[in-house]
Amino acid sequence: MLIGVPKEVKVHEYRVGLSPASVRELAHHGHKIVVESGAGAAIGFSDEAYEAAGAGILARAADVFAVAELVVKVKEPQPEEIASLREDQVLFTYLHLAADKTLALALLRTGVAAIGYETVGDGKGGLPLLAPMSEVAGRMAVQVGAHCLEKEEGGIGVLLGGVPGVPAAKVVILGGGVAGTNAARMAMGMEATVTVIDRSLPRLYELDLQFGAQLHTLFSTMESIESEVSAADLVIGAVLVPGAATPKLVKRELVRAMKTGAVIVDVSIDQGGCFETSRPTTHAAPTYVEEGVVHYCVTNMPAAVARTSTVALNNATLPFVIALADRGWRRALNEDPYLREGLNLCRGRVTHPAVARELELPAVDAEEALTQ
Repeated sequence: MLIGVPKEVKVHEYRVGLSPASVRELAHHGHKIVVESGAGAAIGFSDEAYEAAGAGILARAADVFAVAELVVKVKEPQPEEIASLREDQVLFTYLHLAADKTLALALLRTGVAAIGYETVGDGKGGLPLLAPMSEVAGRMAVQVGAHCLEKEEGGIGVLLGGVPGVPAAKVVILGGGVAGTNAARMAMGMEATVTVIDRSLPRLYELDLQFGAQLHTLFSTMESIESEVSAADLVIGAVLVPGAATPKLVKRELVRAMKTGAVIVDVSIDQGGCFETSRPTTHAAPTYVEEGVVHYCVTNMPAAVARTSTVALNNATLPFVIALADRGWRRALNEDPYLREGLNLCRGRVTHPAVARELELPAVDAEEALTQ
């Protein structure tokens, strides 16, 4: 199969769909890989490294899209990329369509088969291709949240871990999944007072066993969210409903009740965000103040540590790229029901039920779509 890797064009996005190590593995399997010149240069993956691994280097993204059968990316395609997609191609990348109907409709018009990393399953309720970036984003959430609490950044001027004789900051994390757990680890490591709120009692039990008395856990109710968020210095939104838009757990009135200079980091923003006051931001302008609270809502947080993120993502995606290339995408999806869960769009139709429901569009069963 001919696999194409264009350079990412989203603002301050430096990750790349395939690393040179992944290219080498795919070349060993007999596949041809073309990479846009400079695709990995910002994170130390030179064109020469890609050539040494077995890739061909093409000068422009348009050249990559023109020849590729399988396009491997990181972020959802931007308008200039959508114009280059066609019906006989497969797109493998993060899509997050539930929060972006405009993008979904544009991709439907191309007829491309779009497989979203974020909805590929593992049979155990996990999302193996979302997990690595959730780990990065969860850890980064505490790092950027601590910075935003500084007075010069608009924050209240609180040191996350405090000092002897001065209380540590209060950190509240909404969601105890992969991102929330990693955020909790980092916040506790910085000696903050940390509370995780989740609606799953089994998950709260697991967190209690993992972290013991160092971590406070609460069952998610309107009352627990209101009481904890209003008293918090830093609130991290780490809620995920696979394939669907994130529920707005924190209304504007509650944000208004927070401390002036408190900080919100909405890791869930890719799926719409879990704060009513959240709106997408970029690394170029990552924060804004609403209701007196600093909001950090960058939609591609892991791009700030792009080399770490690229390697972590490739560790997870490479086996699936190999499967798609070795078996052909239709056969690979037919044989692997968990990879098939990643199929969001196919030849002009929505094939993921949660995405269809959120976008209020008709859906067709993925298995049926693959036979046509």
